[in-house]
Amino acid sequence: MTSEARKRRGAFFTPEDAVASLVQWAVRKSSDLLLDPSCGDGRFLALHRRCVGVEQDSMSAAEARKRAPHADVHHRDFFEWAAGTDQRFDCAAGNPPFIRYQVFSGATRERALTYCAAQGVRFSALTSSWAPFLVAAASLLKPGGRAAFIVPAEIGHAPYAGPLLEYLVRCFAHVQVIAVKEKVFPDLSEDVWLLYARGFGTPGTGFLLTTVDRVGFSAHPPRRGVFVPTSAWRNWNGRLRPFLLKSGILERYRNIADGPAARHLGSLAKVGIGYVTGANDFFHLRPSAAMSLGIPGSCLHHAVRNGRMLTAPAVTAEQVSGWLAADAPVLLLRLSPQSALPKGVTLYLESADAMRARDTYKCRNRDPWYVVPDVHVPDAFLTYMSGRGPSLVANQARCVGTNSVHTVRLKPGATLPKLVRLWNSPLRELSCELEGHPLGGGLLKIEPREACRILLGRPRSWTPEDDCAASEAVDTLREWRHCDS
Repeated sequence: MTSEARKRRGAFFTPEDAVASLVQWAVRKSSDLLLDPSCGDGRFLALHRRCVGVEQDSMSAAEARKRAPHADVHHRDFFEWAAGTDQRFDCAAGNPPFIRYQVFSGATRERALTYCAAQGVRFSALTSSWAPFLVAAASLLKPGGRAAFIVPAEIGHAPYAGPLLEYLVRCFAHVQVIAVKEKVFPDLSEDVWLLYARGFGTPGTGFLLTTVDRVGFSAHPPRRGVFVPTSAWRNWNGRLRPFLLKSGILERYRNIADGPAARHLGSLAKVGIGYVTGANDFFHLRPSAAMSLGIPGSCLHHAVRNGRMLTAPAVTAEQVSGWLAADAPVLLLRLSPQSALPKGVTLYLESADAMRARDTYKCRNRDPWYVVPDVHVPDAFLTYMSGRGPSLVANQARCVGTNSVHTVRLKPGATLPKLVRLWNSPLRELSCELEGHPLGGGLLKIEPREACRILLGRPRSWTPEDDCAASEAVDTLREWRHCDS
């Protein structure tokens, strides 16, 4: 399988130490029947004589049969197979495919979500493939059964992981999540953790979260860790990642965030995504192109196209002049449905480039196709994918912004100097780490709803010791997401 095909299918095969650890823990006796719902090349199946594997890729299924000739390997879609099988298993182990929702689509996705809904688990449209795999595999266990899986670190923070974890704690007496600091797959941006669950059929009361530096062979997972009651987990928006921190700073933060004096970014400003053109290269012109086409300045607006343009505390007129001097494509074609179109604009809208643009999904589904909606001039911009953390950038030059940056519009009574002053604090840095989520590759992503929860300023009870504890916590979470790697 080519590297591109592996990425598309989420087929990255597991290191032997991790495989041996998971299988040895899951299998308790030789008569146990083991299930691997996405068996790949069969390395989990090879370690136990009584096993069943399911694999959608024909080449991988053939490799699995060679590696584990004793195994019963089905070349099938797992969810289709699971819906029809009468077999029940003592244990399940494996490395389910991690395919993001954009690619996890079609009939397989429909079968997966339908199957999970029948188990009482309803995933959102943003669900990646691995979570339904775990639900379906667990549903095929016998009472008292065990499950041991490699899982993406998204289990600690992704909204779609919430329904999965609710299901696990409802169906297993003991659920342990092991956060692994060192990358298990060095060539991937995605971090992975380990999941151990036992006692299928008996509900639990929470999660044991254990941290380790690396994955090595171990017949048993570590017994140490932080027990996170279900109620505490729900209080953190269904996230386990915050519990990587020491309990003191975590409790301090939670008390402030839930207190009556908390100042959140959402209380001072509206945070949203920028406009969506549907065809960025067509709607953003270089100054030289606009001049040659004869498009008047009244139909153009200076635009911030991505976070890389936000390199200073403010977007200034001088900075915009630099973009124009470099002939950068930063002039948004901004038209209204009612206005008459100048000749230069009309010619541009009849060009070959326009014909290609108007056929894109967004353009062909709006009328008129050339009017970009939701364009406004914000008071500031907020980067939403960043290394060390998001930047709040004042919009002195009155630019507009694409959906590659967040727009910040002040609410009545709020001022930008006040917002900037409150923004610069260790508490805010910690809040960004806790409310945002890792994206892989060391990046932190902040969605608008997460940005609105960011805590600002320093409460009256906040001390210099709290500053130190917050800065230490920030360093810890950045280390876990490999910010400086």
